[in-house]
Amino acid sequence: METAYAELSEDDVCFFRSILGETHAVMDLEILEENSRDYTEDLQFLPSVVLYPASAEEVSQVMAYCHQRVLPVTCRGAGTGLSGGCLPVMGGVVLNMKRMNRIKRIDVHNFQVEVEPGVINRELKNAVEPYGLFYPPDPASSDSCFIGGNVAHSSGGPGAVKYGTTKDYILNLQVVLPCGDIIWTGANTLKNSTGYNLTQLMIGSEGTLGVVTAMVCKLVAMPTHRVLMWAAFEDAVEACTFIPEVLLKGILPSAIEFMETKAVEIAAQTLHVTVDTYQTQAFVLMELDGFNPQDLVSECEKIYEILEQYQVKSVSLAETSEQQQKLWRIRKVMGEAVKRHSVYKEEDAVVPRYRLPDLFRKVKELEEKWGFEAVCYGHAGDGNLHINILKNQLSDDVWENELPKAIRELFVFCKEVGGTISGEHGIGWVQKKYGDIVFTDTHIRLMQGIKDTFDPRGIMNPGKIWNTI
Repeated sequence: METAYAELSEDDVCFFRSILGETHAVMDLEILEENSRDYTEDLQFLPSVVLYPASAEEVSQVMAYCHQRVLPVTCRGAGTGLSGGCLPVMGGVVLNMKRMNRIKRIDVHNFQVEVEPGVINRELKNAVEPYGLFYPPDPASSDSCFIGGNVAHSSGGPGAVKYGTTKDYILNLQVVLPCGDIIWTGANTLKNSTGYNLTQLMIGSEGTLGVVTAMVCKLVAMPTHRVLMWAAFEDAVEACTFIPEVLLKGILPSAIEFMETKAVEIAAQTLHVTVDTYQTQAFVLMELDGFNPQDLVSECEKIYEILEQYQVKSVSLAETSEQQQKLWRIRKVMGEAVKRHSVYKEEDAVVPRYRLPDLFRKVKELEEKWGFEAVCYGHAGDGNLHINILKNQLSDDVWENELPKAIRELFVFCKEVGGTISGEHGIGWVQKKYGDIVFTDTHIRLMQGIKDTFDPRGIMNPGKIWNTI
């Protein structure tokens, strides 16, 4: 049953301003519009007010009030999401976390850091690096995305093949529940076998259960050496097939990225750099890191031996920081570059990594069948392919009514081979119509029960993940 939400009143705004200050409860149209969209397609939903809290206590007072009034609340980080997770689809309150941006403590002895949700991923990395420490999760938007948003979606990135995703680096969370209660979900320890794992439950819940106001993150030792290999493949399917072969040889790169040549070309055009594509179909970017340079040399030699079995036009080794940064800029700008090129839908399909060649073939089959153009790239080391479907000259009718049939066919294939419909972007607003592919009625009943326990009035990020919220 759909919740009947209250309409925002002048009294509500007066209350918020009494808690946050006059300038931190905003209704200016320009600010509302800034908070009405993210990087998902061209979607827009206008909130009624944008609040900028500065502490867990302020969030607690806001949430208790919204709970009592039944005002919908949508948390927002940097707005770099690709599933519409932070879009205020029911209007109401946007809780923008950008003022909660402190790194509260760096615990060198225990390899931990406590941060607020508005800390930018890259700033966290930079803060711990002087201590010889490393925070590995590295989304493509790491220069701008917030750690809070990373937690909401359990974000991954290129380093997931070796280091894992955000869920592997969160020890404990401070959470404000919809009723206003403040809790810590776990303990600041590597082991915790004390009751249900509320920390992991919150990670990836997309702001539907509570507001994360602080997090204790695990750190590791900063690798002292890195090398980057860049290989151009004549055949894209061969590029996908090559990747598991590297892992089978006992080599664990810190990243293995697959990129169709047209993705590289679009990115290079955006950055105004020149890349020789050698009339190839795909590139593979491999990063190796560690503490012994001789070990990295040995691993590179093994990779060269594997590459000799494939139709490879060119292999280059980037050893300097400048060379590596150029190649990583090409990879990381791809999403933004494709968005500039055309309105697009980015599908975040993931399969067991040995099925990546089959997933790529399926995409090409669907391109031909449905008449769309897709640009593919992604984290091949963990089977996660970003499939960017370009609108180009497709009519609005085809885009809205026919293309979802092709996407459904793609997701059904992913499920059949043991994968799922999102590896790191989340379900949010745009993917929930495909939820029946992976969620049974039992799944929905269990998740709805969890939702009702945390948020009995349904005010937290309503309209997301599945259709019954």
